[in-house]
Amino acid sequence: MSELPKIYLATSNAGKVREFREAAQALAITLAPLPGLAALPPAIENGATFAENARIKAEYYSRFAPGEIVLAEDSGLAVDALDGAPGVYSARYAAVLHSGVASHENSDDDANNLALVKQLKQLHGKNFTGRYICVIALARDGQILATFTGEAHGEMLTVPRGHQGFGYDPFFYFPALGKTFAELSLEQKREHSHRGKAIRHMLDWYSQRTKSGA
Repeated sequence: MSELPKIYLATSNAGKVREFREAAQALAITLAPLPGLAALPPAIENGATFAENARIKAEYYSRFAPGEIVLAEDSGLAVDALDGAPGVYSARYAAVLHSGVASHENSDDDANNLALVKQLKQLHGKNFTGRYICVIALARDGQILATFTGEAHGEMLTVPRGHQGFGYDPFFYFPALGKTFAELSLEQKREHSHRGKAIRHMLDWYSQRTKSGA
C-alpha cells in the first residue's frame, strides 16, 4: 500500500495543528509536523501583513525539507475600533503593548487576552466588530507555490465565554451561531472559521493539482 501524499506543517502551535489535521481528514493526505522544527532558528516574521508573514515562513522553512511541500500560515485578529490591532502582532500583543516595540517574542493566550480586553475597555461603545484572518502559504525549496486566505467576521466581547479553541476565541463572538469561537465544536469551527475556510481553499487547490498530475 503506497503512502499518502504528505504536506509538512511549519507550526508548533498545538491548536493550529489540531485544526489542520481535523480539516484534512476529508482528503487522502497526510499533514505532518516539519521534522526538526523545534531545533530550527525561527523565521523572522517582519512582514506588514498576514500574507507577507505566511510567505516568509513558508519560503524559509521549506528550505529545510528539500523537495517537499511545506505549509506555513499567519493568522490573527483585527479589531476595527483598534485600527486593525492586534493584527500581525496577535500572538505577541501583550509583549508589544508592554515594550512599545515590535517584539518577536510571543505572549501566552491569557496575557494577550488581558491586553485586548484592557484596550477595548478604554474605548467608548459596546459593539466592537472584528475579524479573524488566516493566510496559508505553500512552498517547496524556498519557492511559493500558492497562497490561500480565509476570514471570519464577528464581534469582540470583554467577558470570555467557552473553553474550546485557543487564542482570542473566548472573546470572539460569532453572531451567525450566537456563540463565541470557544463555544463551537470542531466541526462548527471547521465550517465557519477563518482557518477552516483557508484550509478548504488549499485542499481544493491541492486536489486539483493532484488530479492534473502536477
